Amino acid sequence: MLTKRIIPCLDVTLDKEGGCVVKGIEFVNLKEAGDPVELAKRYNEHGADELVFLDITASHEKRATMIEVIERTANEVFIPLTVGGGISSINAIRSILRAGADKVSINTAAVKNPEFVRESSEIFGSQCIVTAIDCKRNFDIKKDRTIIELENGRKAWYEVVIYGGRTPTGIDAVQWAQKVEELGSGEILLTSMDRDGTKDGYDLPITRTLSETLDIPIIASGGAGNLEHMYEAFSEGKADAALAASIFHFGEYTIGEAKEYLWKKGVAVRV
Repeated sequence: MLTKRIIPCLDVTLDKEGGCVVKGIEFVNLKEAGDPVELAKRYNEHGADELVFLDITASHEKRATMIEVIERTANEVFIPLTVGGGISSINAIRSILRAGADKVSINTAAVKNPEFVRESSEIFGSQCIVTAIDCKRNFDIKKDRTIIELENGRKAWYEVVIYGGRTPTGIDAVQWAQKVEELGSGEILLTSMDRDGTKDGYDLPITRTLSETLDIPIIASGGAGNLEHMYEAFSEGKADAALAASIFHFGEYTIGEAKEYLWKKGVAVRV
């Protein structure tokens, strides 16, 4: 049995010091959480399975991902490091991997040019390419969309959004996930913008739908407020990994506490 992964996420913005980890709700009203290098080092020491570093304003600000901060972060961690934000070219991927990342996460650039997923996976290998899908519930039901029943019995489809959740695309998230899998993406980082930063729990309907539809791993993201939410991501959402930020950054729980809780609930985790 493959173990489930616990992945802290560093949402990083550029500041005068070079980079700062922040956390907000739906990527706005951001609150500083600390230095990315120091946080990465702490999570590495505390038993995180992987680490995700997202430069959350790179695409919106139309700039390159902060390579120097990635290099310093990579020097402190000995677990797989995924980097995302503003990645739109093969050269950018090459630079990030050379800086010490193990995987890259692409989002906006993939939506704008799906062939970028195929090209990058052919050059660097599928295991290197994570497609990040940010999505929101859309209640304007259309026949050509994947309709999903929600917890309250209502029905919706999930719309892909880009530029840090700022821009709707009209693209069905389930159909898009199937397409990027066909194009060679090795993993999906799924973030429900309806849940991001709310601490109300992961968006289980879309997580479960993608987990049951695709053969590649699904990382659940957006909404972790307690350890029960992480358990639900695995037990009900059938995710392969659970990503969280606030509950770890601000000291509410440690990685060790999360793994002990999950282990006692019967979830296979690396301890």
